[in-house]
This record gives sequence, structure tokens and C-alpha cells, in this order.
Amino acid sequence: MKVYFSGISGTGIGPLAELAHDAGFEVFGSDLTRGAIADELDKKGIEARYGEQDGNFLIQKIETTGVDWLVHTSALPKQHRELQIARERNIKTSKRDEFLAELIRIKNLKMVAIAGTHGKTTTTAMLVWLFKTLNIPVSYLVGTTLGWAESGKYDAESEYFIYEADEYDRNFLAFHPYISAITTIDYDHPDIYPTREDYQAAFRKFESQSDNVVKNTTLMHGVNLIGALRRIDGSLAVRCFGTILKKSQKNTEKTPNQASILDAINRFPGAGRRFEKIERGVISDYGHHPSEIALTLEMARELKERDHYGGVAVIYQPHQNTRQHEIRREYKNAFTDAGKIFWLPTYLTREDPQLEILSADTLIKELDDHEKAEAAEMNEVLIHKLQQLHKANWLIVLLSAGPADQWLRENLASITSERKTPSTNE
Repeated sequence: MKVYFSGISGTGIGPLAELAHDAGFEVFGSDLTRGAIADELDKKGIEARYGEQDGNFLIQKIETTGVDWLVHTSALPKQHRELQIARERNIKTSKRDEFLAELIRIKNLKMVAIAGTHGKTTTTAMLVWLFKTLNIPVSYLVGTTLGWAESGKYDAESEYFIYEADEYDRNFLAFHPYISAITTIDYDHPDIYPTREDYQAAFRKFESQSDNVVKNTTLMHGVNLIGALRRIDGSLAVRCFGTILKKSQKNTEKTPNQASILDAINRFPGAGRRFEKIERGVISDYGHHPSEIALTLEMARELKERDHYGGVAVIYQPHQNTRQHEIRREYKNAFTDAGKIFWLPTYLTREDPQLEILSADTLIKELDDHEKAEAAEMNEVLIHKLQQLHKANWLIVLLSAGPADQWLRENLASITSERKTPSTNE
């Protein structure tokens, strides 16, 4: 099968393209810019065209090699030129969920799906880490970069397929997993789920479609990762891994014991944008929901105390104005463990044009301790302030699901060029 991926280098579609390539499909695609997965695609020799998606590359592939299926992101507008061409040429089109379900069917894999409002990416990465560290074949798809493995991989020897099941656009309801692990359920994506009850009903349906469901009941003794959030995710990963081992029809003679499983989880190196250390004293995290923020900053406080940082400074970029109208009251105590907050303008995407754009100053007023927060922009002024804090041995934590991560990485050398008191234990 020949598959064209529109949006091929992003963390949503890129790992799926890698998975399809490993599974023997002929893969190619396009993207506006080189995304987070572009380097991984290059290493696999996957052909990708970057720049304006005017349809010319798709037409070229149709006329030279043929295209059986066009897979696209949820963000692609219905009138996108590549979608128009595919429809005109009677080429099958779908979002990633339909294609993934077909790939799993063809390869006869058992899906282990990790779903939830918070922690699903980290828990998925943890589960993949356990399989790899304990030398059990696995196929998987994770919606982020992994410094220690590809984001998507098919292994012909694997019995299971580990998947981060995203609830956005109700994507996860396309699947009927063999095992589902459910992390924390809160409320998110008001543009898709008008009410909290609607959101929770979708998760109940997802659970009803799963043959087996694993949830966190208590923290597991022996999971000693830094931060309550990591310990929660780690406990769920270990419980899910144990369920998989019990039900597995392979590798029964090589089943790892509990001590080796706990040792492996406590060595988990992290995943991209999930409390990711990008430089000494600088952390990047995807958190943008108040409950996520509070738990992430609790991790930062533990790290500060362990490694004797002078304080915790946060750069926060809210995600989606529609979401801000829903969660603004929940910011109240979310930043308790931060000593300083630089509040960026909201990253606007998939917005309701009827809603007022809430300013940084407006959102800051929702905090109990709003005096420690200030409106900021991604500019030289902010770089200078971060540089001074870094020199004073403060831990800097970025919380963003938007372009602030790229901005921070591009300016990292300026921010960390000097340091007053380096931490020696990190």
C-alpha cells in the first residue's frame, strides 16, 4: 500500500508515518515546515516535501508511484488543496485513527491504549520504555519525541501495539483496545466537548469499548521517580505492564520480575516536552491545564529542593482562547510552587471568533498570588530577565503547548551563557 501523509513531520502524524514505513508500506508526504519528527523521517529515508502544500507534490506521487490512501491531521481544513486533489482522484482519505485501525488489523496486533486528560503521553512513553528496557518486542506510537527511541515503531515480533489514544476530536472512540490504561480524567477541549458531562461520557464509552481496563488506585510502593505526577504515571505504567505480562501469549519463559520492572521504571529518562531537561536549570513541559500545571510545578519544587536551586521561575504560554474561557477560574492556586511567572499571550488555534481574547493581565488576576506574575512577550526583555534568574541559580520551567518551546530553544544559549552557582546534583 502507498500512503501519503499530509502534515507528515508533526508529532501527531509523523510517528504514524514511521510506523507505516516499518510495517512495509510505501510512505511519503508533505508539511508546511520541518516539524519535530523531520529528522527521524530523514533517518528512515522517508520522502517528505516541505513548504507550501499546493498539491504539486501529491500530484507528482499520484502520477509516478500511485497513492492508495491520504492520511491527514485533524487540523487540516476541508478545503485544503491536497484533500481536494485526493477527492478529485477518488483516493481514499482519512484522519490517522482509521488508517491506524486498519494497520493494526492487517498486522494482527493487540492494542494497549493509554487515554486520559493528563499524563497519557508520559505514561505511554513509560510503557514503551519498560518493553524496550526489559527486551520484549513491541510496536508503538507516541505523540512526542523520545530521546532514546523513535516516536513510532513497528516490530514484526511484537504481540502488542502501545498507543497514546487522544480524545481530541473523539479520535480514541475509533478503537476497541485489548487493554486500556486510564490516567487522570479532568475536562478539556471545550471546542469538541461542550460540557464536562459530555467529556466524561466519551471516556465511559471508550472504557466500554475496551476488553480490559487498568486504572490507578494508589501509588505503587517502589516507584521513586521525582514528582507526584511522575510517580502517578509510573504506577499506572507498572500496573498496565503487569496486566500485559499476565495476558501475554509470548515470552512467558522470560517474564521479568517485579524488582526488575521497578528498577526499569525508576530509570525512565523522560519524553520530549514532558518535564524535559533541555539544559542545566531549564525545563520544557507541555502542561497548559491548571491541574497539570500544579503537578508539574510540584515536580519542579522537588527538583529545586533536591538540587538547591534559588527558586522556580515559570514562563507560561496558555493554549487556545476558547479553553481559557473555560478554565480561567481554575488558575487560582495552580502556580503556588512558582516564585516568579512570566505570562505570555495565549497561543491561538481553532478559536471561536465570537469570544473575547482574554489578555495575560486578565488571566493573571485570577491568581491568588498574582503579584509574582507579569505579562511578558517572547522578546529581548524576557531573555534578559531569564538570563539574570539563571545566573542567580533559579530553575526555569517553560509550560507551553505552542511555539514558546521553539523560541526558548532558539534563545537558550543567550539565557544560559553564564551561571552564578551551578547545580552539581542534577
